[in-house]
Amino acid sequence: MASTHAPNSSAFIRFCLILLVSTDAAAITAHHQQHFKQAPKFYNSPTCATIVPEPTDTCSDEAVHVAMTLDITYLRGSMAAIFSVLQHSSCPENVVFHFVTAASRASSSLLLNRTLSNSFPYLNFQIYPFNDLQVAGLISTSIRSALDCPLNYARNYLANLLPSCVRKIVYLDSDLVLVDDIAKLAATPLGIDNNDTVLAAPEYCNANFSAYFTPSFWSNPSLSLTFAGRRPCYFNTGVMVIDLQRWRAGDYTRKIEEWMELQKRMRIYELGSLPPFLLVFAGNIGPVDHRWNQHGLGGDNFRGLCRDLHPGPVSLLHWSGKGKPWARLDANRPCPLDALWAPYDLLQTPFALEA
Repeated sequence: MASTHAPNSSAFIRFCLILLVSTDAAAITAHHQQHFKQAPKFYNSPTCATIVPEPTDTCSDEAVHVAMTLDITYLRGSMAAIFSVLQHSSCPENVVFHFVTAASRASSSLLLNRTLSNSFPYLNFQIYPFNDLQVAGLISTSIRSALDCPLNYARNYLANLLPSCVRKIVYLDSDLVLVDDIAKLAATPLGIDNNDTVLAAPEYCNANFSAYFTPSFWSNPSLSLTFAGRRPCYFNTGVMVIDLQRWRAGDYTRKIEEWMELQKRMRIYELGSLPPFLLVFAGNIGPVDHRWNQHGLGGDNFRGLCRDLHPGPVSLLHWSGKGKPWARLDANRPCPLDALWAPYDLLQTPFALEA
């Protein structure tokens, strides 16, 4: 049985700070050895709405607002994801990106800003620092250390970080590419039949939902009744459409934090940042077709074995799981589906030939 004694929070935060500083230094060194190509510019089709000039277009309701976290470790994946969004958008000039970076890594944020501006000089984006060390005290260890990175929890705070004028966003992880127009995903309806739905995502009701929570959770009547009146299903938080206005009105950041605080006192779940989302939203989210999150292509969280696509059409490929396509390609051990990610890779290799 897992211990119910919470680790010392201040000691954990100090450990995270040391780890972040050492990891950041190594990541910055590695970044200086990476050079990314400039992506081509993509233009709006004639039918696209015209959004007002900067800086107020950050708040335009005509824009498609995309939120992503950004760090040096996953930068190569993020660059490919951005490229794929623009390439397949019918109105790429109307896409506004909101990037969240770790406030504890101010030096790396400057490099990220420069890299984005060099590869996408036309990109409409804003960068928001996230107080990752404050969140570190709420995080409990999970089955894979990468899942415990404080930046993974930044999606909980988007409503607080982004300007209040941004009403609706599409949240995307960094290990995915789109092969369809993101405007279709952004147009997902929220609030059909006066149902104040806060977020929408593809649901997977055939997954073993109970496995995300510990026996201590299910054996406690006051906790297990959390899902009373709901039909909870698993959904992947790497692709979500979120109504930020409703999120703010319902104080959902605080609701998620309350579950994280309970987890520190009594271990009720096992897997990183996902279970608090399930506790708050599962069984009460808007439907999205599965084509918008063909997830799990990174394999399981232990071995990262190759996986096939789920049956059905594909609009978004998501390498969630341990294995990342760029790492497997560099190691010359790619999975078959990694070839679908490679065309969006903007990394400039030393031996690349100009056309």
